[in-house]
Amino acid sequence: QVHVVESGGGLVQAGGSLRLSCAASGSISSINAMGWYRQAPGKQRELVAVVSSGGSTRYADSVKGRFTIARDNAKNTVYLQMNSLKPEDTAVYYCNVNAVAAWGRRNDYWGQGTQVTVSS
Repeated sequence: QVHVVESGGGLVQAGGSLRLSCAASGSISSINAMGWYRQAPGKQRELVAVVSSGGSTRYADSVKGRFTIARDNAKNTVYLQMNSLKPEDTAVYYCNVNAVAAWGRRNDYWGQGTQVTVSS
């Protein structure tokens, strides 16, 4: 099966930085898009950033200019560099990997989430 594990969350003061990482492993044939989503209590899960297999990126308006998504195809890893963090960035961040498994199934695979808390 395909496993997705994210890390790098934590507690940081407003204006600080964090880098999230997400590694996909298991029986993977290929990875297409990789992205980061977040969900705060009482709110819907929203797209934060996504990067395609070709390197195209897309960001939520709320994080443009502050967050950067990047991928390392050799390591099946995607990163989210978060700078100038704001309290409203507080959420559980989830990694999403759109991949084709070794047995041919294309699907979105999700990590368990990592908590990011930004204090005022």
